[in-house]
Amino acid sequence: MSRLREKYIKEVIPEMKKIFGYKNIFAVPRLIKVTINVGTGQVLTDDKYLDTVKSTLERISGQKPVFTRAKKSISAFKIRQNMIVGAVVTLRGNRMYDFIDKLANVALARVRDFRGLEPKSVDGLGNLTIGFKEHIVFPEIKSDEVERLHGLSVTINTNAKSQKEALSLLNLLGFPFKK
Repeated sequence: MSRLREKYIKEVIPEMKKIFGYKNIFAVPRLIKVTINVGTGQVLTDDKYLDTVKSTLERISGQKPVFTRAKKSISAFKIRQNMIVGAVVTLRGNRMYDFIDKLANVALARVRDFRGLEPKSVDGLGNLTIGFKEHIVFPEIKSDEVERLHGLSVTINTNAKSQKEALSLLNLLGFPFKK
């Protein structure tokens, strides 16, 4: 069992029951999945960009990414139907807990000028979305091996009913939010 999952079971569930008065442990909000997304807009000018994105997502998540394709042609963006426009990895279970532990304790600390996550980044349904301008904040990526920088977004889905529940859950899991 991962370190964060043990913390959730032993510390977070009792604390959430005490704060919100849940009668049953199954009523306590929990993490459902993590989605890592990269848009591949530069693929039009650089052929090696897809390989860079693929290897980066494989290193960061430990899973092979799925490439998303355009549903329609958009002439203003020079996009044709069925052209690759992004790459996505969805994590669940132990890989999800390991990734969130690494994200909260290592990657966010390596972001330049980081002062904490905005509480507004948690939506009303309890989902947290974090955008990174550079992918080199993750410890698996060596900065001297990087040829091209690209951004990525991480979405953490919970089954919390409100923003307040999700904020307290993520706070107890170790995410640094601004006061």
